[in-house]
Amino acid sequence: MGEDGAIGVVAGLVRSAFLVNAVYAESGREHGVTPQQGQLLCVLMAGPRGMSELGGMLGLAKSSLTGLVDRSVRNGLVRREPDPADTRAVRVALTEHGRVLAAEFYAETCRRVERLTDGLDTAEREVLGKLLGRVVLDNEVPEVFLEATTVAVRDTN
Repeated sequence: MGEDGAIGVVAGLVRSAFLVNAVYAESGREHGVTPQQGQLLCVLMAGPRGMSELGGMLGLAKSSLTGLVDRSVRNGLVRREPDPADTRAVRVALTEHGRVLAAEFYAETCRRVERLTDGLDTAEREVLGKLLGRVVLDNEVPEVFLEATTVAVRDTN
């Protein structure tokens, strides 16, 4: 690492991913969920999702996703519901308890991630946001975590 804190792009992205994963883990411990359950809650804040869509968004194989959803159902965080577009399929939606927990987990995770950039000034944050935005868009990363200023937990009842 250089005197100015500069590291290569690969190391920077990989280490940033570890840093954000650590935030998920810390927020999850405080809210009684695993990091993956926290990610699931955040994804479902935008509304119910089909199992295959969730698998793609979370990068999980079918069996891993099924286990995650099963544990989340047992914990009262999510429910399975029929998919109105396909009677053979199910969607996963937040329960009322899941909605409340998702909002709390999301807000705390946002606060912690925001603090990761405390050493940057406003202009540096804007540049970082634009560059990361381009990387995310160029790689077609699904919206697994919505912008803090635009999120609202949708009522699915």
